[in-house]
Amino acid sequence: MILYFSATGNTEFIAQELAKRLDDTCINLLDRVKTQDHSVLHSEKPFIICAPVYVCEMPRFLSKYLKNQTFSGSKDVYFIFTSGGYCGISGQLAKWMIRKKHMNYCGRAEFRMPRNYVANDAYPMLAPEEVRARILQSCDMLGPVAADIQAGKKLKARHIFLFETLITLPFNPAWCKLKLRAKDFYTTDRCIGCGKCVKLCPLNNISLKEKAPVWGDSCTHCMACIGNCPTEAIEYGTITQGKEPYNFGKYRHVVEEFSDQNT
Repeated sequence: MILYFSATGNTEFIAQELAKRLDDTCINLLDRVKTQDHSVLHSEKPFIICAPVYVCEMPRFLSKYLKNQTFSGSKDVYFIFTSGGYCGISGQLAKWMIRKKHMNYCGRAEFRMPRNYVANDAYPMLAPEEVRARILQSCDMLGPVAADIQAGKKLKARHIFLFETLITLPFNPAWCKLKLRAKDFYTTDRCIGCGKCVKLCPLNNISLKEKAPVWGDSCTHCMACIGNCPTEAIEYGTITQGKEPYNFGKYRHVVEEFSDQNT
């Protein structure tokens, strides 16, 4: 069983492609997270958890959800991470979490995908050529990763050194507390009041008032609201002005070209 959370499509693409190759069930965890649905998930096949990486870790809301989730059937768990270039200690934290559940951690794979984090100038958005290159590289990885899972092999990724863990453990919560603010989100006159941002917010932090979205105090900066707005009406202060929001769907043609070349 493949479980995933995806804000702007990168992780969803990887999860769905693995599901095709493994002939497996693929479940989007968004609704379960939003409603805190912890009903038992059962699978006779290994569990494969696909998640993005935010500030060197799996999103904290997703980690919290998984810690409280009950799994039955298979004891084997694989992790698939997507990031803009560095997965940090996400694998180590996943290993600790799974072992506490008395399940078998079967390793991780890391897919380097295009960045979606437009709300911070410290992480520049990528040129279309680099976006294309990263998607193609990920397409190449899908087959070998799926084959290893199918064969029951452990997935292997870069070794995480102790100093990385020691630095990141205090850094991530501090960053989340100080930097992940929602007060600077607003909509322009292009907003049509469709409510898509409300449905896609994993923290239920957005509500509609007079057909316009309003942000609350909680935010994980997943970029789901910005990246999926059909009219590109959502901005974050002045930081996002002039930037094109990222959504994997805009680059679906790259995958189609890859498929055509490999058939």
